[in-house]
This record gives sequence, C-alpha cells and structure tokens, in this order.
Amino acid sequence: MTTTIRTIVALLAASAPLSLAAAQDKPGFRDTPMLPGGQWHVHDSERPAPVVVTPAAQVGGAPSDAVVLFDGRNTDAWRADRKPWPVRGGVMTIPSRAESGGENNLVTKDSFGDVQLHLEFRSPNPPTKTSQDRGNSGIWFMQRYEVQILDGYDNPTYADGTVGAVYGWKPPLVNAARRPGEWQSYDIVFERPRFAADGALVRPAYVTAFLNGVLVQNHQAMLGTTIWRKVATYHAHGDAAPIQLQDHDSPVSFRNIWVRRLTDAAIAQDLKEGGR
Repeated sequence: MTTTIRTIVALLAASAPLSLAAAQDKPGFRDTPMLPGGQWHVHDSERPAPVVVTPAAQVGGAPSDAVVLFDGRNTDAWRADRKPWPVRGGVMTIPSRAESGGENNLVTKDSFGDVQLHLEFRSPNPPTKTSQDRGNSGIWFMQRYEVQILDGYDNPTYADGTVGAVYGWKPPLVNAARRPGEWQSYDIVFERPRFAADGALVRPAYVTAFLNGVLVQNHQAMLGTTIWRKVATYHAHGDAAPIQLQDHDSPVSFRNIWVRRLTDAAIAQDLKEGGR
C-alpha cells in the first residue's frame, strides 16, 4: 500500500465517527428502530436529556437535588414524640427513656413517597445488652414500613430482625454489619405501594438496600405495615407520609441523613408490568 493510499484510509477511518455523530446531532435523526413503548427510536436525538444533578464532593454526601434531613447542626427537619434528640459534635443520639420520659421516636416534618435515602448510624460501644436489646432502632418509611437497625456484629438474634432486614419478613441477603462503635451506612431505595380508588392494593412497596455498600435487599416486595410478631398487611393510605427513626430504648447515634424524591419515571416500567 502506498503512502498516499494509507493516508486516505486513515482520513476516512477518522472521519467516519465524526460524520455519524454529526448526523445524530441533526434534528429529526430518527432512522433507527423504534424502542418499546412507541415513543423513541434507538439513539433518538430528540429524546430529552437527563436532568443534571451534581453529586457531592465526598462519598456519602448529599447531591444537589437532595433534601437534607440532618447535617450535624440541628434537628429542625424533625419533630420528636416527646423531647428533641440531643446533637453533640455533629451527631444526634437517641436519649434515654428516663431523660425523655418514655418512647420518643423522631419523625420528619415533611412527607415523602418514593425516595432514595442515605443515613449513617453507630451502635453503642461497648455493647451492654444482647439480641434485640442491642443497638436497636429502625427506619420507618411512611411511618409504616421498617428496615431494621441493630447491632448485628456477633449478636445472634432472629434472622428477620437483624440489621438489614425488612423487619418481621425478610432477613438480609448477608450480614454486612461493622463492629459496635463504628459508623455504618445505609443506602436505600423505597418505592411506596400503590392503591386503587377503592383501596385495593395494586402494587406492593418495594425496597432495595445497601448496608455498608453491600446489597442486603434486592427490590424486595414488602408484606405491608410492619407489626411486631404478626404478619404485615396493607391498609390504603396517601401517597406521602413522614419518615420515622425509631426509639427502641438504645442510644444509637446518627449523622449525614438525606433523601431524594424519586419521580414516577424511576418506577414507571415496574408499574407498567404490574410489579413482580
């Protein structure tokens, strides 16, 4: 191959991707197959671009579209059943029952439906109790559907009540608990249930949860409102309700809590298919 031919081949190869890209950028580039749903073609240049969300500078930090529920300064986003949880050194901790005067859950002032939640917690160290009395709390989505918080490190208890469990229903896929006294993280996607106009359940709630970066619930259907020692059942309710942190008479600490409201588009395919 002569030098001239090599040059021509190289120029053609280099320009081909640019030509395709240029064609894709032209309005009306729709000569590719239609995708399921009949609205968009493959690589459709007219399809709306995703909304820009700026991630946090640090791992676990709140992205630009998050609702920050606790950033270490105060509990203004919450109301307590009895007495505000104290904040010291950027950390809030469940007060003792003697101090608060009884059960003292923390509930968001705002209401939420479908959400992505990030939360960090720390169990007391050294532990002084065992099983369900050791580092027990919980995240109650819509004040109904609980994902368990517990000191799960070398702490035998019933499987559907350990950390990472959908309480009273599904044990975690694995036990990814850190030692007591170490900070742990939850990253959870909660999809609210859907009800028909007559109150019938159309689609259950689903939860996907990562504990310390490890998958512990994978799009797991929930049975209904969490209830101790009984099988959960659904009762129709609204599309949004507060998130609750449970006081279970254990001084569990929390920091860095935020949520992102999820649009219907995040679960639209599942709704179309009727769940699973």
